[in-house]
Formats: sequence, C-alpha cells, structure tokens
Amino acid sequence: MEEALRLAEEKNLDLVEISPNAKPPVCKIMDYGKYKFEQKKKEKEAKRKQREKIQHVKEIKFRLNIEDHDYRTKLKHIREFIEHGDKVKVWIWFRGRENIHPEIGEKLANRIIKDVEDIATVEKRPVKEGRNMLFTLVPKVEK
Repeated sequence: MEEALRLAEEKNLDLVEISPNAKPPVCKIMDYGKYKFEQKKKEKEAKRKQREKIQHVKEIKFRLNIEDHDYRTKLKHIREFIEHGDKVKVWIWFRGRENIHPEIGEKLANRIIKDVEDIATVEKRPVKEGRNMLFTLVPKVEK
C-alpha cells in the first residue's frame, strides 16, 4: 500500500481504492478529478439523449370546408411532426349547419389518414366530440 501511494505521488496522480473488501484491497492510480469530470459529462449526455426521445403531442386544426392548398400545407406540417417523432392530434372543426353532416368530417379524416399511412398509424380513431372530430396519429414503429 505504501509503495502504491509513493508511485501515485511520483506521477502526481491519486490512488483510488476500487474494491476495499478484497484481500488484498484493489487500488488504481488515476487522476480522480478528470475521472469525476468524465462521469459528469457522460451523465449530461445521457440526460440529453433521454430528452430527445420524449414524444411531444402536436395539434393541427382543420375546418370542414378546407381548400386544397391549405390542406396540402397542413398535411406537410403533419408529416414534419411525425418524421420528427412527435404524436399529432388532428382536430376537425364543425360550425353551424356543418354539425349535421359528420360523414363529411369522417371523409376528411380518412383522407388525412390515407395520405400519411406510409409514415404514421392511427393511435385513436376519429371520434366526434361536440363540435369537433378528433383523432391521433403516431409515427410507425419500424421492425
């Protein structure tokens, strides 16, 4: 043990006890400050990667009578969100007399689902709740 301490002092490093219960105790000569710094760096990187994996829920709202250009623009946004790994909650608004025609909303919902079926799956099927119809899309899980 004294020889190990002397060697560590000669090299300007620390003597770190790895396994104190072993016979004889296991020690390592290392720069302990550098070791602690690298451990913190690894923990920070792990936390950053964990934050990247968190799935956010984005929302897109459609009106029932939507023009083709607006539809394509909103569809492009849905695709971007899904490719980024986020869930997308799609709202279809019904106003006034539109409320008595839920089949038109279902047709629009099915069109949206069909247009993104290559990259997304439906987590929650289209359901009419009050004045809105909503459904959720999630990225496809690759096997």
